Amino acid sequence: MTWTETTNLKFCLLNAENLFLMFDGTPTKDVLNLKEAQWQRLSSSIYENKSLKKTQDIAKALKEINADIIMLCEVGGFESLKNFNLLFMDDAYSPCLIEGNSERNIDVGFLIRKNLPFYFDLQSNKNRPINYLYPHERESLLHGYPVKGGKVTSSHKFSRDVAELRLFKTDKEKPSLIVLLAHLKSRLDPERIDPNGFERRQAELRTLLEIYHELEIVHPDLPLIVAGDFNGNASKINTDEEFKDLYSSTPLKDVLEVSGLPQEARATFYQVRNGSRAEGRQIDFAFLSPHTQQLVKPGGSYVHRYKDEFGMEHDIPRNMDAKLNLPSDHYPLVFEIENLKLK
Repeated sequence: MTWTETTNLKFCLLNAENLFLMFDGTPTKDVLNLKEAQWQRLSSSIYENKSLKKTQDIAKALKEINADIIMLCEVGGFESLKNFNLLFMDDAYSPCLIEGNSERNIDVGFLIRKNLPFYFDLQSNKNRPINYLYPHERESLLHGYPVKGGKVTSSHKFSRDVAELRLFKTDKEKPSLIVLLAHLKSRLDPERIDPNGFERRQAELRTLLEIYHELEIVHPDLPLIVAGDFNGNASKINTDEEFKDLYSSTPLKDVLEVSGLPQEARATFYQVRNGSRAEGRQIDFAFLSPHTQQLVKPGGSYVHRYKDEFGMEHDIPRNMDAKLNLPSDHYPLVFEIENLKLK
């Protein structure tokens, strides 16, 4: 009988909400003792650094979770990710990020624990067309008018990116696991050209699924994970319209669905309403292929709740002040897989 090496992996997905950490000089850990005003003066970037306390609280939560692979959205580029790992995570991880298309310079990236029994490779899909134009652009194209940059363009690209992480032992073309990490178009529509960002988000989702299908064809027996901030309800119950292709065209399942987590425990984001009401929604997901679903560790999937200095969980934010005091407006989604075959 041939022996096959396997490993267990713990994953964490978090939208870290504007994790900018850029400094004019080379920072040392002494900066962690500064007051907030002093902390902000360390950078002359046009992007304000995330507050020192919130960054420390995110690191505290991530250390408590103790994941092997951390999947992050809204990171202010590779420099911010590198500084976060070095200053706040004890340099325990390898930062992994390719800057994408975001007009706000918020990217998707990974922290991968050092000394794991495999190599990794990261690829970008930021230049891939999503087969989409806004309504006014479609009208212009129909009449042969210039659309963008003085010429007709056929499609937009991802708002951010779909980062493709491959874990492998010897050959990156023969990986043990592939993770697709996305941050789909938000619901913001400041130019009033796509109400709630619906069409653009739907086009990005469909292109994400195209990438998944292509990988599935090339690697039919490979565990695949499709994760990220979907900016809407992509769960099986009351699915938002733009995500229905997930269920009609793929066998992907949300890890919290696979694990049977109660609906009330799945919220990764709270919308604060008038009258001290808070609506909890899951908008961050880790969808698993059938081969990955078989590897999910029972009882290992949950949404982490932030804790105060006494180790007590913060209450659900029922007003904007409470929400703004949290380390991020999203909560970490955590899950584990067991006996992943390494090849």
